[in-house]
Parts: sequence; C-alpha cells; structure tokens
Amino acid sequence: MTQITKSRSLTRSQTVRLCMGAASVLLLGTEVLIGLFAHGWVRDYIGDVLIVILLYTLWRTVLPEKPRYGLSLPTGLLLFAFGVELLQLWGFCDRFHITNKFLRICIGTGYSNYDLLSYAVGILPCFVCEFLLRRKAE
Repeated sequence: MTQITKSRSLTRSQTVRLCMGAASVLLLGTEVLIGLFAHGWVRDYIGDVLIVILLYTLWRTVLPEKPRYGLSLPTGLLLFAFGVELLQLWGFCDRFHITNKFLRICIGTGYSNYDLLSYAVGILPCFVCEFLLRRKAE
C-alpha cells in the first residue's frame, strides 16, 4: 500500500509572514546586542534606524497584507516614531513620574534631531519593501 502525499506550498501571505517573522527575530536579537554591548554612534543611531525596521517587520508578521485604507504602514510607523520622540522632547517620563527603568528605555528620555533623521533613514527600506510587496501582488 503506497501513501500519496500532497505537496503543500505556502500561500503568498504565509510566505510574507514567514520572511517577516524571521527578519523580526534577527532584528530583535541585533537590537538586544546593541543595547547590551554597543556604545556611541552604533547605539545612538544604528539602534534607532533598526527599531523602525523591527516595528515594520513585526507588523507585517501579524498583518502581511497591505491595508486597504488610510496611510501606508511605513508612513504610520514614521509618524509614530516621531510622536514618541516628541514625547521625549516634552519630558513625558519625568512629567508622569515614570521610574521603571525598562519603560524609560522603551519610551526614551532624551530628544535629538538626529533620532528623527535615524527614523527617517530606517523607514526607507520599509517603503522599498512595501513597493516590492505591492508590485508582486499585482
């Protein structure tokens, strides 16, 4: 008696999720290593460039399809990153007496125009990825 096995190929959505999930794990590991061991410009700028890419890949892992309404995902993430940076300028952690070290690291406590530039540089590969995903879908 022979068993017939069906070859199951991944759908486009599953493939995007798999790739984005793998990229998320690699980026998260890189961010943790930067946080633990890096100093100077690598921690200050490369970490900010990579964090917006990490947020993008995490989002695409959960929702691989392009939204049918509103802003593109990279635009929304860039606005979010700018918003968090503006909260730092306003002194959000100090005004709300946030003392938890982890939360202070996640939110940030120091504003920098260079952080805004780093976020903008980091979002560029996300726009390219969106373009390629949209092009493949058509």
